[in-house]
Amino acid sequence: MQQKLISLALFGAFTLPCAAFADTTTLDEVVVTATRTPQSLNKTLADTTVLNEQAIRQSGAPDVATLLRAAAGVEVAQSGGLGANASLFMRGTNSSHVLVLLDGVRISSATTGTTALEHLMLDNIARIEVVRGNVSSLYGSEAIGGVIQLFTKQGSGAPAFNASAGFGSHSTQKMAAGFSGAANDTTFSLNVGNVKTNGVSAINPRLAPAANPNNDGYNNTTVSGQVQHAFNADHALSATVFSTRGNKQYDSSFGLPTDTNNLLTTLDKFSVASDNQFTQAWHSQLRLAQGTDSNHAYLNGAPSFFFQTRSNQLTWQNDVALTESQKVSLAVEQLAQQLSSDTKYSQTKRTVNSLLGGYVGEFDAHQVQLNVRQDRYSDMGNVNTGLLGYGWQFADAWRATASVSNGFKAPTFADMYYPLSFGYAGNPNLRPERADNREVGVHYAAGGQSFKAVYFDQRIRDLIVINNTFTSVTNLNQARIDGVELHYAGTFDRTRLTANLTLQNPRDGATGTRLLRRSKELATLGIMQDLGAWKVGGELRHSGSRSDTNIATFAPVTLPSYQLVNLTANYTIDKQLSLTGRIDNLFNKDYMQVHGYNTLGRTVFVGLSYQP
Repeated sequence: MQQKLISLALFGAFTLPCAAFADTTTLDEVVVTATRTPQSLNKTLADTTVLNEQAIRQSGAPDVATLLRAAAGVEVAQSGGLGANASLFMRGTNSSHVLVLLDGVRISSATTGTTALEHLMLDNIARIEVVRGNVSSLYGSEAIGGVIQLFTKQGSGAPAFNASAGFGSHSTQKMAAGFSGAANDTTFSLNVGNVKTNGVSAINPRLAPAANPNNDGYNNTTVSGQVQHAFNADHALSATVFSTRGNKQYDSSFGLPTDTNNLLTTLDKFSVASDNQFTQAWHSQLRLAQGTDSNHAYLNGAPSFFFQTRSNQLTWQNDVALTESQKVSLAVEQLAQQLSSDTKYSQTKRTVNSLLGGYVGEFDAHQVQLNVRQDRYSDMGNVNTGLLGYGWQFADAWRATASVSNGFKAPTFADMYYPLSFGYAGNPNLRPERADNREVGVHYAAGGQSFKAVYFDQRIRDLIVINNTFTSVTNLNQARIDGVELHYAGTFDRTRLTANLTLQNPRDGATGTRLLRRSKELATLGIMQDLGAWKVGGELRHSGSRSDTNIATFAPVTLPSYQLVNLTANYTIDKQLSLTGRIDNLFNKDYMQVHGYNTLGRTVFVGLSYQP
C-alpha cells in the first residue's frame, strides 16, 4: 500500500502542475453507452472514454486491439502478431467479463463467451466508447468489467469517395475505400478494407519445440454499410450491415513442427431500426438485429473443427423526458442464441427475455442514476441486477461520483452442454457468475485540462472453472479486484498531453493468488504536437509483471514487466490528402504478453489517405 501511495503522489506531482494547458477537450461530447441514452460526457457517472474518428485516424493503429491498449484500465494479451487471439482484461476482470457491442448489437460468441477483437480493423470504425465498471443492469450478461461499443461510419454531406493505402513491416499491406454522403433525406455509407501481413511465428520454438517455427500470416477483409431515410424530422428508418472475415495462421505447442494450422473467423452483424419521436418528450426505437460468430479450423489443410453462434436480438426502448433535467427509460429485449457445430452439444438453443428500466435526474448540483434489469434465461432461470449512482458538483470545476451495482456473466454453451469427450463434459447445472461493484471518483475540468481519479472495488463469486478432476466445470472460485485509476488530459498552445495510471490488485478471493496475465500497474503517457501541416506524437506504455502458466509444462511462471515507446506522425498534404506514419516498439523491446508466444519487435507503417 505504501508503494501505491508513493506512485499516486508522483503521478499527481507530474500531472497537477499542467494547469496552464489550454482547453481542447470535448467534455460536452454526447455519449450513449454509459446510460443507453444521449448524455454529455461531463455528466456521465460511469468512467467513460471516447475515441473519436480524429483520434482513430491520427493513431495510425491498424486494429481495435492495438488502439485500446492505450486506454486506462485496459490490458490486451495477444498470442502472436496482428490477427492472433487477443484477450482483453478491463479493470482486472476476465476477458469474458467485457461486453463488446457493434452499433448496439452483440457480436460475442455464446460458445467461447468472448468477442474476437483481433479481427476488428479500424478502417470501418468511426467512434469507440469505453465504459469501465459493472453495467450489467444496462446490458445484461458479460458487462461486469465494462462495455466497449464500436460505431461504424455513417454518411453525411455531399456524396464522395474516400480511399487509403499503406505498407509496413512483415510485408504488411492495408487498403480501404468507401463511398458515403447524403441525398435529400437519405444518408448512406459503404466501406471496404483489406489488411494482410506475413506476421511472425506465433510461438517461440525454444519454449515449445513442437511448434512450427515458420511465420504465421494473417488476412482480413471487412465490409460495412449503412443507410438511413428520414421521413420527416421525427421519424427515420435505418439499416446497417457489417462483415469481417479473418484468416489467421497459428501455432500449436502439441503436434508436429511441420503442422500448419489455420482459423477462419467471420463476424457478421445486420440490423434494422425505426426511430420515432412520437411527442416532444417521448422517443422510441425498435431494432431487429442479428450477430453471428463463425469459426472454421484447419490442420494441414483438412477441416479440424467448426462452431458458429447466432444471436437474434429484438429491442424496443422508450425514453421519456419528465422534465428538462429528468428522464426515464423503459426497454424490453429478446435474445435468441443458437449454436451450430461439428460437435454434438446436448443443447444448442436458448432464449433470454429481458425487461429494464432506468432513471437519470439532475437537481441543481446533484445527479442521480438508477437502473434495474431482469433477464429470464430459458435454461438458467432469472437474474436480477441493479445500479445506483450519485454525482455532486461541489465546485465549479469539481465533481464527485459514487455508485453501487451488481452484475452477472451467464455460462456459455461450452460450459453447460459440451458433450462427454475424453472424460470431460459440460455442466448443465451451472449458476451464473455474480459480481458486486462499488466505486467512488473525483473529477476536475477547467482551464483546458481534465483530471479524474476513480477507486473501484469489485467482488466476483461463483466463477466458472474446471473441477479438480478435470472432468467437468463447476462454480467454485471467487475473485476480488480493487484499485485506483487516474486520468489526465490537457493542451497547452499546440501541445496535447494525456496520462493514465491504473493501480489494481486482481486476485483470487480465497487464496490471494494473482489472476493470470493481469498486472498490478498499468500506465500510459502520450504527447501530440501540432506543427501546422505536421502532427507528431509519442506514447510510452508500461505494464507491470504478470502471472502465467508455462506453455509446455503448465507450471506457474512470472512474466516480467515491460515498457514500450510508440511514435506517430501525420502530414496534411492538402485538405483532402494526408500521410500517416507509425512506429511501434521503437526500441525493439523483447517481451511476452502470453508465455511462450512471440510479440512483434520494432514495426514501421506508412499510409496515404484521401478523405474529402
